[in-house]
Amino acid sequence: MRPDEVAQFHEFVQARWARLVRIAYLLTGDHAEAEDLAQTALIKVYAAWRRVQSSDSPDAYVRRILVNANAGRFRKKRVTQVLGMGIPDVQVADSTRTVDQRDALLRALARLPARQRAVVVLRYWEDLPETEVARTLGCSVGTVKSQASKGLAKLREDPGLTGPVWDSAHPSEVQVRA
Repeated sequence: MRPDEVAQFHEFVQARWARLVRIAYLLTGDHAEAEDLAQTALIKVYAAWRRVQSSDSPDAYVRRILVNANAGRFRKKRVTQVLGMGIPDVQVADSTRTVDQRDALLRALARLPARQRAVVVLRYWEDLPETEVARTLGCSVGTVKSQASKGLAKLREDPGLTGPVWDSAHPSEVQVRA
């Protein structure tokens, strides 16, 4: 790569690192795994930087690499995916209730199948349109709609998302940050 391309890549990474790690955390449920996944995706982006840079949407290109890299982790290992249930050790100026809500929401998200979790994360946390989620996951818009519907239905029925932690609070008030 030319020096100017290397500089552009570094700017790209600096501007998007936190967001990529957040998406990866929501996909993996583990902060260390999320950082590894984001680094793996960026290694692939670096190797294809000219293609990424010239694409219509470099961010979409990178999200697709990230989602595919996450799926690839399990193809090689042939293990069942078990997401971590803990919240990362970061200092947060949150009330106990908000932390409990976030933990319950992450646990419920971890119980979703991988495809539904990816759709819910990309569609609702990243606020991507259905067409962009479909393009990222390499599936049809109809699949995105059905997986989102099934995932949201499972979240609505999840026993961890009811009870005293949620009294007088609406789940949309909870903000999840990795």
